[in-house]
Amino acid sequence: MFNMKTLNQLIEIFTLKKVDENRFEGQNYQTPWGRVFGGQVLAQALHAAYRTVPKDRFANSMHGYFILGGNLEIPITYEVDIIRNGNSFTTRRVVAFQKGTAIFNMSASFQLKQKGVEHQIPMPNLIPPQKLISDLEQLEEMQEIDPDRYNKFKKVKPEAIEFRPVEKLNLIKEVDSPPESNFWFRSREKTKFGMDLQHQLLAYISDFWLLRTASLPHRKKLSKSKTFFASIDHAIWFHRDFKMEDWHLYSMQSPSASNSRGFSRGSIFNKDGVLIASTAQEGLMRQISK
Repeated sequence: MFNMKTLNQLIEIFTLKKVDENRFEGQNYQTPWGRVFGGQVLAQALHAAYRTVPKDRFANSMHGYFILGGNLEIPITYEVDIIRNGNSFTTRRVVAFQKGTAIFNMSASFQLKQKGVEHQIPMPNLIPPQKLISDLEQLEEMQEIDPDRYNKFKKVKPEAIEFRPVEKLNLIKEVDSPPESNFWFRSREKTKFGMDLQHQLLAYISDFWLLRTASLPHRKKLSKSKTFFASIDHAIWFHRDFKMEDWHLYSMQSPSASNSRGFSRGSIFNKDGVLIASTAQEGLMRQISK
């Protein structure tokens, strides 16, 4: 349904139709793997919550649980519960349904702009984006070697967002590597809209490569049989304002994998080294017996 070549087309995915006071409906991007992309649900759920909060409140955190894989052919209905309207914080719960069955739920917190003490961890000293090439440029040789895999990878990524991995991508050879990955990203167009839409875009992008990072030390073993990957939960903390048109570094590490689950966490910095957001995710990495 959506090709995501422009920023407006990407935002169209997040923009939900109002059904009634606290209920909204969204359509799905047709993914090549046949299930709804988790980043889409995160962004749509955050959009639904934003539609019910005062204009002076901005998301400071969101915590979501993926309950069932979404069906691409069925619209998703998002129901928002008004949990609390406080003096400084506003709390919402969002449940996503398909055919009356919950597939995702999220708690989100929104806060007034307030001053206070500040500190942050430093940004890793990595190759800057100006000296890197995009993910698709890295994989150009795959167009002849494995065109099906290349086209599938290309379809996953929104053309409206440019990605430049720090580590060299390798989708053909299954090689084990340390549980860490980094990539730079930015929108290809100016983003003149408000922080609410910036947050929704970041929620969408935050799901890229996070679970994959947990699989990196096990690529050889996982490649020996079919492996089912799925997000279980996902959290984002929004620390500071940002503009998606600027370069941002997404630095990810996976401290642990066990019991068919991989855990990863990420830090997102702007080009000046300011920490704008943090993420955490646990996902299923289950090998399927032949």
